[in-house]
Amino acid sequence: MTPKVTQNPTIDVAKLPTGFGRLWTAQTVSSHGDGVTHAALPLLALTLTRDPMALAVVTAAGTLPWLLFGVLGGALVDRWDRRRTMWVTDAARAVLLAIPAAAAALDVLSIPLLSAVAFLLALGGLFFDTAATAYLPDLLGRHPAQLERANARLRGAQTAASGFAGPPAGSALLALGRSVPLLADAVSFALSALLVRSLPAAPRPAASARESLLRQARAGASYVFKDRLLLGLALRPAVGNIAFLAVETVLALFASERLGVGAFGFGLLLTAEALGGLLGAGIASFLGRRLGTGTALTCTATIEGLAILGLASAPNPYVAGLALAVCGAGMGATMVLAPSLRQAIVPAHLMGRVASTSRMLAMCAAPFGAFLGGWLATAYDIRTPIYAAGGLLLAMTAVTATMTSNRRVEAALHMAASPNGPGRPQSENPLREDAPALQQPTEVPAC
Repeated sequence: MTPKVTQNPTIDVAKLPTGFGRLWTAQTVSSHGDGVTHAALPLLALTLTRDPMALAVVTAAGTLPWLLFGVLGGALVDRWDRRRTMWVTDAARAVLLAIPAAAAALDVLSIPLLSAVAFLLALGGLFFDTAATAYLPDLLGRHPAQLERANARLRGAQTAASGFAGPPAGSALLALGRSVPLLADAVSFALSALLVRSLPAAPRPAASARESLLRQARAGASYVFKDRLLLGLALRPAVGNIAFLAVETVLALFASERLGVGAFGFGLLLTAEALGGLLGAGIASFLGRRLGTGTALTCTATIEGLAILGLASAPNPYVAGLALAVCGAGMGATMVLAPSLRQAIVPAHLMGRVASTSRMLAMCAAPFGAFLGGWLATAYDIRTPIYAAGGLLLAMTAVTATMTSNRRVEAALHMAASPNGPGRPQSENPLREDAPALQQPTEVPAC
C-alpha cells in the first residue's frame, strides 16, 4: 500500500516568514557577485595562460576544501550558531577578494594566487552553504511544501543573479579593469553579511559533551551511507560534478577556439544556461507533483546527460547555447527537489553534517572532473571531455534510478512526518512568531 504523507493543515504553505525574505535577498545579492566572479575568474586565468592543465588547477582549487574539511565542517556548523557562521563567513570573503583585486591592479596576478583565492572562497562557501542549508528548515518548521517553495525561490534567484545577470556583468566589468569584477563581488559579500546578521538566531542543536568532533562527523557520514535514498541523492551530484567540472574546465577554451566567441559571447553562453536553470527551478514543484519526486529526479538527470552530448556536437554558438539552456533546466529542477527532500527527512541535529557529507561527496569528485577535462582535452580533442561527461551522466542516472524511486521517497516522507519519525514535528518552528500550535495532522495523498 502506498504510504500517505501527513501534513499540518495549520501551516500556510503560500506564506513564507519575513526572515526568509531577508535570507533570500542576501543570497541573491551574493549570488550576483558570484556570477560576476564565475565569468571573470576563467577569463582572468586565460589572460595569464592558455594551458588547459593550468586552467584545471584554478578550477580544482575551488573544490578542494570540501575534500579536506567537508564532514568536519558540517560537524562544526552543528555546534555553532548558524546565523553567525553565515555572516562572519561572508564578511571574511569580502575582505579576501581585496587581495587579488590589488594584485590585478598592480599587475602581479598569477595562477598560484588565483588558485589560492579560489580555495579560500570555496572554504568560506563550505561553512556558509552548510549553515544556510541547516538554518532553512529551522526557519520554515521543516514543512516539505514550504521547503520546496523556499528552495525554488532561492534557486531561481541564485540562477538569475549568478547565471543570468552576473556573467555578462563580469565580462563587461573585466573590460573596465582586471580588479573591477573582484571588487564587485567583495561588495556583494559585504551586503550579504549585513543582511544575514539581521536574521533571527536559530537555536543551536544540543550536542553531547562527551562526543568528540570527529565522532560527531563520523555519525553524520554514517547516516548518509546507511540510507539508500540519501546515498542516492548524494551520488548523483558526486558523479555529476565529475562530468560538469570536466566541461567547465574546457568551456571557455571550447567557446573561444571551436565556437569562435569572445569574452562577451562566453558570458552569454553562461547566461543561456542560467535562463534554463531559472525555468527548471520554476517548474520543479510541478514536476514533483506530476511525476513524483523520485521519477522527476531521474528525468532531469537524463535531460542533463543528453543536453551535454548536444553541447559536445554543437556546430555553432546558438546550438551550444540551447544545449546549455536545456542542461540548466535539468539542473535547476534537480537543485530544488533534492535539497528540499533532504531537509524534510533529516533530523535537525544532524542537518549540518548530512548536508556537508552530501556536498563533500559532490565536491570531492569535482577535482577529478577538472583534471579529467584538462587531460582529455590535452591528449585528444577539446570536444572529448564534453562527450565523456554526457556519457557519464547517463550512466549515473541508470545506476541511481532505483535508489531515489518514488516508493523510497514516499516512505521517507511518511516516516519523517510521523510522531516518532526522525525529524522535528512540522509545526515546531522556533524562528517564526506566527508558528501555530500543534494540532492533530490529517492525511493527504502523497505525490
